[in-house]
Amino acid sequence: MKPRVSSEVGSLKQVMLHRPGKEMLRLTPSNKDDLLFDDVLWLEKAQEEHDAFAQSLTERGVDVLYFQELLGQALDNPAARLEALNAVFTEETCGTGAVDVIATYAEQLDAPDLAELLIAGITKKELFDRIAYTRSVSLEAIDNDDFVLAPLPNHLFTRDTSCWIYDGVSINSMRKEARRRETINAQIVYRYHPRFTADGPLIHSNGVEAGPATVEGGDVLVIGNGAVLIGMSERTCPQGVERLAARLFSAGEVTSVIALEMPKSRAQMHLDTVMTMADRDTFVKYPGLGMLRSQTIRPGDTPKELDVTVNAPEAMHDVIADALGLDSLRILEPPFDSLTSEREQWNDGSNVLAIAPGVVSTYERNTATNEFLEGNGIEVVAIPGNELGRGRGGPRCMSCPIVREDA
Repeated sequence: MKPRVSSEVGSLKQVMLHRPGKEMLRLTPSNKDDLLFDDVLWLEKAQEEHDAFAQSLTERGVDVLYFQELLGQALDNPAARLEALNAVFTEETCGTGAVDVIATYAEQLDAPDLAELLIAGITKKELFDRIAYTRSVSLEAIDNDDFVLAPLPNHLFTRDTSCWIYDGVSINSMRKEARRRETINAQIVYRYHPRFTADGPLIHSNGVEAGPATVEGGDVLVIGNGAVLIGMSERTCPQGVERLAARLFSAGEVTSVIALEMPKSRAQMHLDTVMTMADRDTFVKYPGLGMLRSQTIRPGDTPKELDVTVNAPEAMHDVIADALGLDSLRILEPPFDSLTSEREQWNDGSNVLAIAPGVVSTYERNTATNEFLEGNGIEVVAIPGNELGRGRGGPRCMSCPIVREDA
């Protein structure tokens, strides 16, 4: 199947997930905030829930790929291995006195173990259980249980680090330090895995090069009809939106980008935490989001010029409908009291993954939202999320669609 994602709701054919692994055992009450989690996960239960999520997709005919397996397979390529080692193990990250011994240890690992190391990280004690003790300022300055290489538990949310937009992929620059190394791993997969190198993927954005011009996939909705909806949120900045828009226009298939000016808050860290698409004309929207000012971006006269129209907040739905070639949108805003609305939004009630037009995956715990969706003709495929939900990400966050049918 040739990678292509031209809508949010076309029948899902192939998706990339990351089954939570050893990296989750690195989360503690004292470091969870730095690692962007609100709680620690019970790994075995989280894996059971993730397996149920994957099974619910395969039962609908979706081909499920796993990120860590893809990374390990890509690292069989010597060039990929060299690139990963050079990008991750540097004097700036490991210290001058320790970098060679750490890189040498990593280099001798087989590909699957190296993939696990790049995701799960390693502590000082674990390192010296495997190699001879080496003195360096950086290693002497940390305790045995401190990280020589930090874990990447947010790889669980495969949506953010890369997202397919029509015929190409955006490998994204991440806003928070705890997630920036995810971009390196994603680049290795797309640049070296045989699945993607046969024809050479069209890479709209190389995340490492983007630097502070951040875009995260949870803010990117490929709504169809040549249009893309992007939230300028806590994690996606205006410079990143402009940079990506220019590259999408150069590729030729995208004709408009709508940038929503979002509140900058943890509770609404990405657009898909408050608004997602459930059918060709239907969005699920958190009532507390309200109406937002937007900017419609179209190609300018030259590749570096952009034609920008600023739209009033009250025009938000009309602007999106116009981009889709529709007279109007169907906006499903659950009519709950403020307490229920806030609770269900915190548990990603609006973060639905469309499996097909009018068919969505949700967390089963969001009973009020699920009943509301079913009452409005949306088929709900509910999955367990008591442990997975502790990471503050729902089914859409945990999935990176690679192939969808056109809606």
